[in-house]
Amino acid sequence: MNQLILLIAQGLGTGLSPKAPGTIGTFLGIPLLVLLLLPKSLIFFVGMMLLTSIASVYFCSQAEIILEQSDPASVVIDEIIAVPVCFSGWITAIYFSTGTMPDWSYFFSSVNVMWSFGIILLFRIFDIIKPWPIGQSQELPNGWGVTIDDLLASLYVNIIVGLFALLF
Repeated sequence: MNQLILLIAQGLGTGLSPKAPGTIGTFLGIPLLVLLLLPKSLIFFVGMMLLTSIASVYFCSQAEIILEQSDPASVVIDEIIAVPVCFSGWITAIYFSTGTMPDWSYFFSSVNVMWSFGIILLFRIFDIIKPWPIGQSQELPNGWGVTIDDLLASLYVNIIVGLFALLF
């Protein structure tokens, strides 16, 4: 059972990368984003973001116990589940302006792929530099601190993207 928990917590092994495991793990968030968009349901999308966030807290907590470390670098499920959250503002803006969920391919079209790359880059920047209160949130117990800091970084991404959309 511990092997399965670590397999999930370590992002199917992406977190075992000797260089930049968080960044490598983040890229596994893209297929998760695609999977959450396939049903074309906002309720499903939001519900699954909530469910995967709760699952992240569980798997991060268990991985800390198994590995006997606080916030082990190899645990990247928190980065993975944060990627759809990074796109949630854009997705909901499309939904509320058109009445339909966007197709996953919209975000990777030649017109939007650089915006999508920018969102992921912004997420990594906020996750690495940890401005207030991201860094402080890591003090939360167990897997909460591991997961919440990435969700807060995702919130910052949504704020920046939203401001940019309003200004341009």
